Amino acid sequence: MTVTLRQRKKGDKISLYLDYYSDGKRDYEYLQLYLIPEPEKGKLTKEQKEENRKTLVLAEAIRSKRLLQIKNEEYGFRDTDKAKGSFIAYFERLTEKRRNSQGNWGNWDSVLKHLKKFTKNGASFKDIDKNWLEDFKNYLQYEAKSKTIKRLSQNSQSSYFSKVTAALKEAVKEGIIQTNPANQVEGIKADDPDREFLTLEELQAAAKVECEMPVLKDAFIFSALTGLRWSDIEKLVWSEVQHSEQSGYYIRFRQKKTKGAETLPISEQAFQLLGDRRKPEDKVFEGLYYSAWHNLKLREWVMKAGITKHITFHCARHTYATLQITLGTDIYTVSKLLGHRHLKTTEIYAKVIDHKKQEAANKIKLDL
Repeated sequence: MTVTLRQRKKGDKISLYLDYYSDGKRDYEYLQLYLIPEPEKGKLTKEQKEENRKTLVLAEAIRSKRLLQIKNEEYGFRDTDKAKGSFIAYFERLTEKRRNSQGNWGNWDSVLKHLKKFTKNGASFKDIDKNWLEDFKNYLQYEAKSKTIKRLSQNSQSSYFSKVTAALKEAVKEGIIQTNPANQVEGIKADDPDREFLTLEELQAAAKVECEMPVLKDAFIFSALTGLRWSDIEKLVWSEVQHSEQSGYYIRFRQKKTKGAETLPISEQAFQLLGDRRKPEDKVFEGLYYSAWHNLKLREWVMKAGITKHITFHCARHTYATLQITLGTDIYTVSKLLGHRHLKTTEIYAKVIDHKKQEAANKIKLDL
């Protein structure tokens, strides 16, 4: 077993972490210690250099202590009393594993920030019991604030609490704890999500106006015609776009979210959006990135079409699902096209359509 002190750029700081290596396997522990990076122009001040030196000395001391504890079979995740390990450090390790999945990582990272606010002095696995989880649930529901200093939505509360219970479930699998204390606590029920989508008329109107970023427009419409998620469209390469005389055009890919292998038939119109075929390893939507700037350009584009709804890229997938059901495709087939594991996940779209029908029915009123 080796324990190495390493550094990683994290925002405007350099995070220090320990790299545990044994028998071809690696583990990480983030120390919540940070160095001040060299500025682009100029140099660090004398005081900043001294602060970095002290931080490194402290980090090295922790590294030495961990190595000694491992040898004595006393350290956290690896000792005979594994419940002494830091739950916050463990959660941070799980979060880092998801860094390549931007949306998923962002969600876990938000939970991590709230855990640190809730447990200012940290928390070991031994601290996590029914009462602790009930207290954390109350924190999410009545104290936690979003980046805009607003109370968390019910769906965020539900999602964040579920991440903590998922981490505890994973800890049981790894043998860190024997039972999951979350089994004794009722979760936070998610609110029925307001899944915004475009009508067929709105989608047609958007297709007719120009977008400052053409690749973004093409990718959005392609998603609305196929139901593909952003994560799968962003990584789509030409080798995955295939054709046969019997099946027509289709995409063979592995979902980034669920890891499931999928074969998705697509229309000829959807295929035409892709342009000229390039090398098998080339990305289909070259230059497509996720950022706040791209989200802004997406909204500006749909507004040009006279659409005032709050539209994000994921609304394209919602549009595909609702249009399929509206146009008569049975819900089981829609579920398979979307790559859902459970039919229950797809049923929300049917509920959305029923709600819209009710809204439409109530629009006609007479003065009697």
